[in-house]
Amino acid sequence: MRPWIRNSLIFIVLVAVIIVGALYFLLRGQTSVYSLEELSGPYPVISDPRPENFPTINVADVVGWADDDMPTAANGLVVSRFAEGLDHPRSLYRLPNGDILVAETNSPPRENSGIEGWVFKNLIAKAGAGSASANRISLLRDTDGDGAVDQKTVFLKGLNSPFGMALVEDTFYVANTDAVLAFAYKEGATSIVGEGKKVAELNDSAPNNHWTRNLVASPDGTSLFVAVGSNSNIGENGMDSEERRAAIIEIKLDEDNKTRVFASGLRNPVGMDFHPVTGELWTVVNERDMLGPDLVPDYLTGVQLGTQFGWPHYYWGGYEDKRVNPPPRRDESRYVRRPNYALGAHTAPLGLVFTREGESAFCKAFANGAFVARHGSWNRKPASGYDVVFIPYAEDGEPIARPNEEKVNDKAGLPVNVLTGFLADNGDAKGRPTMVGFDSQGALLVTDDVAGIIWRVTPAAGSCASSTTAPDNAAEGES
Repeated sequence: MRPWIRNSLIFIVLVAVIIVGALYFLLRGQTSVYSLEELSGPYPVISDPRPENFPTINVADVVGWADDDMPTAANGLVVSRFAEGLDHPRSLYRLPNGDILVAETNSPPRENSGIEGWVFKNLIAKAGAGSASANRISLLRDTDGDGAVDQKTVFLKGLNSPFGMALVEDTFYVANTDAVLAFAYKEGATSIVGEGKKVAELNDSAPNNHWTRNLVASPDGTSLFVAVGSNSNIGENGMDSEERRAAIIEIKLDEDNKTRVFASGLRNPVGMDFHPVTGELWTVVNERDMLGPDLVPDYLTGVQLGTQFGWPHYYWGGYEDKRVNPPPRRDESRYVRRPNYALGAHTAPLGLVFTREGESAFCKAFANGAFVARHGSWNRKPASGYDVVFIPYAEDGEPIARPNEEKVNDKAGLPVNVLTGFLADNGDAKGRPTMVGFDSQGALLVTDDVAGIIWRVTPAAGSCASSTTAPDNAAEGES
């Protein structure tokens, strides 16, 4: 072999080794310094940012559940299959006659282009969310009351990535990704065939990264509240595309469907529910990415009219995100509200439901608080979320806090495990808990979107007789 050929080959090999080494260094990502426990509760650790030019990639491969396998329930609870064979079940809604509606839905077609778009689509596919949306709502009926569905019908079809549902008197509302629609409803009906009336338009400007639109009706039935996530991570698609996004929108049904921004600065709010005692609206929020594996905590918080939570310029009540351009106006941070309760970094909380007297079958251990489904991380090492937890509340309508923020090892006020085991020992995902609700018997229902299953959680026989406090199994480690 001629010397110049040999030298060229050596040079090419060296360049290839350098490129591979550089890519490995850049793409290996960062590892968490703090435990999920330290990043949870009313007083989470807020560490210094560790900005990432490339996000940490740690997407769990979806393998599904074996026929005889299921999540692990907390002590005193049992879990069973309520329904299966569904196409990406997401949000749940219980009708007055006990029928359960489930939105079988997924993202609308992605318009992300270039290398970033290619990477994003592959990550979505790897996480089990790459299929086309079924765009329907199905009705599930348990005719014999044995805790398992034996009748399924298509309730409503031809929708556009539907998510939130609400019934007010004889009108059924659906939140598509681009609009809220109203349909005439008759109690006991197993399907709706009439045309829907558009009640309000919603911003679905491309790339519409946060496409879900959850929906709840106020207790008095005069308003609808719609959770609309941001179009971006930190406003990088331009703030014009964020109009009426990263917000909860109120639709005044008693004022000719007049709309207004109820609360803002919420990067991606999803689950919503009204506290059964105080009447305050609460939501769970997915916070921003690429500040490292320990920032920013996703959270659970109460919202009132006019509250501002800081996105994109601020997080956790006033910490400035230096990446955002243009920077915030002077003294803008004084208007930013701090969330009530951290749910850990990158846990992706989606589902939220409060326990209510007479509605929940759970014991006193779970009688006052909220169930939260954490969908699970894609960009944290080790993984976080992939579970359902319970957040105990005090009598004043606030999550129970540690005695003071220095007592980091005190488990009081930390999330309590309800369902775990969605991640296998090798890191593969058997499923991903998504949304939560109660059936007519007071059992907790949990949708598992990538597995196509709805899980049903109930107290074990005889477990309520002596149970008065939440079990000592706070959500430790990385779930």
